Amino acid sequence: MARSDKLKLGTFVYTFGFHPAAWRHPGSDVRGANDLSHLIKVAKLSEAAKLDFMFFADSPAASVGAPEALARQPTKMNRFEPITAITALSQHTDRLGFVATASTSYYEPYNIARLFGSADHISGGRMCWNVVTSDHDETGYNYNRDGLPPHSERYERCEEFVDVVFGLWDSFEPDALLLDRESGLYHDKDKLHLLNHVGKHFQVRGPLNMARSPQGRPVIAQAGGSEPGMELAARTAEMVFSLASNIDRSRAFYANVKARMARYGRAEEDLKIMPGIVLNVGATEAEAEARAQQLVDLMHPDVGLLMLQEFLETDLHGADLDRPFPMDRMPERAKGSQALFEELKEFVTKGHTLRELITHYARRHTGNGLTGTPVQIADFMEEWFETRAADGFILMCPTLPAALEDFTTLVVPELQRRGLFRTEYEARTLRGNLGISEPANRYTAARG
Repeated sequence: MARSDKLKLGTFVYTFGFHPAAWRHPGSDVRGANDLSHLIKVAKLSEAAKLDFMFFADSPAASVGAPEALARQPTKMNRFEPITAITALSQHTDRLGFVATASTSYYEPYNIARLFGSADHISGGRMCWNVVTSDHDETGYNYNRDGLPPHSERYERCEEFVDVVFGLWDSFEPDALLLDRESGLYHDKDKLHLLNHVGKHFQVRGPLNMARSPQGRPVIAQAGGSEPGMELAARTAEMVFSLASNIDRSRAFYANVKARMARYGRAEEDLKIMPGIVLNVGATEAEAEARAQQLVDLMHPDVGLLMLQEFLETDLHGADLDRPFPMDRMPERAKGSQALFEELKEFVTKGHTLRELITHYARRHTGNGLTGTPVQIADFMEEWFETRAADGFILMCPTLPAALEDFTTLVVPELQRRGLFRTEYEARTLRGNLGISEPANRYTAARG
């Protein structure tokens, strides 16, 4: 039975595009990392196509461990702080939503509540916080830490952190502002509440000095496939950023997370599962293939070697690129897709060189990245959507703005022709366009 809802689509933003060689491509803006006009163009393209949001991934740290490669891979080395960027971009758009990543490991709950609350008011209710716990030691070095706490400790802190932020966003009830000049009452004192939270990690009195969000509270996004991550998503998230690696595994993940929601009193439609997918689109298969290959050709071997080392979690420095892969450096497992790892092992057993493996991995590292025509891309999305492997997709365009232009001009009309994607926005807020409900204010609900 066909679904009655529509696909949700968002633009994933690394400054130049998702591919590490995107900054060298003529379809990107080489000065874009420090020029807001580049991101404004991406935002306007996204909004003109009626996409739901722009998604800003982020890490507060620049890598330093492989200077030769990193000097050729600027994506994480030079970029805007995302909450600042999305607030600015909201002033150049009317309906497009914005997702910014901020870590519970390096903020305080009150800071996050105030920053995203401010951005949500400034945008008229179009903001989303992507909740992460951080997974790189190098970030901790900038925050008075020697590295990262254990995974379980980070998630424990994250759980409490999110609860505190939710409590602060409820400080003012929806009708607390009286704005009565005649009586001299600005707000109803009985509808402004102290939080008085005392927990293991945080002690926060409140209240947040900000009226309730135009959309109740900013939307919550999360990425994490671990057991604690899935449970946190079922309890608190409204968007989950997953990986489009395998349709059967994705269906199982989709069903698993949504089945957990009932015990928290939540409806399944209030959580959107949105895999990230890399897209090379062309009017023909040959054109799409040529676009994908052009980026591989632009990528320096040092950059490809760094990517491969990070995936395999092994040291390949000093290995001859033009000799067969050194099998003594092949680990038992990899960091990420086991299916891709097995494919790489099979590739090198055929005698391919390390240079050839780097090129092969550069094309395959995105899992189920798609290279094809508009019809082929739409077929893929329709199958995943209709069989409930996904509620939509986060578009990891290899280059920005060029690959986004390809998608919006070639694929979006095909999705609209099939009735899978909107032709006009449904609402003014991000919640409204995603089709997720506004959360009740805890104090208003307690009043009955």
